[in-house]
Amino acid sequence: MNEFDRFKLLIGENNFNIIKNKRILIVGVGGVGGYVLETLARSGIENITIIDNDIIDITNLNRQIISLNNNVGSNKVDVAKERILKINSKANIKPIQAFLNKDNISILDEFKFDYIVDCCDTIETKILLIKYCLKNNIKIISSMGAGKRLDATQVCISRLDKTFNDPLAKVIRKRLNKEHISLKIPVVFSKETPLNIKSDVIASCSYIPATFGLFITNYIINDIIKDYQNDNLNI
Repeated sequence: MNEFDRFKLLIGENNFNIIKNKRILIVGVGGVGGYVLETLARSGIENITIIDNDIIDITNLNRQIISLNNNVGSNKVDVAKERILKINSKANIKPIQAFLNKDNISILDEFKFDYIVDCCDTIETKILLIKYCLKNNIKIISSMGAGKRLDATQVCISRLDKTFNDPLAKVIRKRLNKEHISLKIPVVFSKETPLNIKSDVIASCSYIPATFGLFITNYIINDIIKDYQNDNLNI
C-alpha cells in the first residue's frame, strides 16, 4: 500500500484522482490555515499555493501546527512548504511571501484556482478575496473568528449571512451589504459567544483554530466529490 491507499478506500480511485489534481490557494497559513494545508496535503492534493507575509513567532506555538521552537523567526510559507514536502514529496507547493491587498491581488490571475481558502486575519483582505472569487467564479470558503473561544463543539460550517456571535463576520456582512454583494458565502465560524477578555492580543487555544481548519478541509473534500459520480462508495 502507498500513503494514500486508505483514503482511496473511502472515496474511490476516481474521486481521489479528481481531488489530487485540484488547484487550491490558501491565504494565511497560521492557526487555521496551517491545519487546512496539512490535511489537504494528507488527503493527496498536490497543487497548493500558499500566501502569507508573516514569520513564526514564539506566541504561535500554542496553536499553529507549522510552528516549532527551532523555526521561530522563519518565514511561515517556507516552513510550511518544507513540512508538506516531508509528507508528500510529489506535492507542488508554491509559497508566496506577500500581504495580499488591492494593489497586488492581480498576482492571482496567473493561476487557475479551483478553490480559494481564506484563513487570513485582515478584514480588508477577506472582503477582497470574496469579491475576487465572486467576480471570477472561483469557489471560496472563509474562516471567521477563532479567538476567545473554548468550546470546539460550537464550530460549524454555515453561510456568511447566517452567522451570529461573531464580531468579525458582522463587520464583513455589513461591508458587503453596503456594496450589494452576495452574503451566500460558505464560512466556518463558532456559535459560541466570545469570552470577554481585555487584552492587546487575541486570546487563543490550541484546538479551536485546528477545528476550524479541519472543518474547512472536510467541506472542500466533500464539496469536490459531490460534483462527480461516486465510485466504490458505500455511504
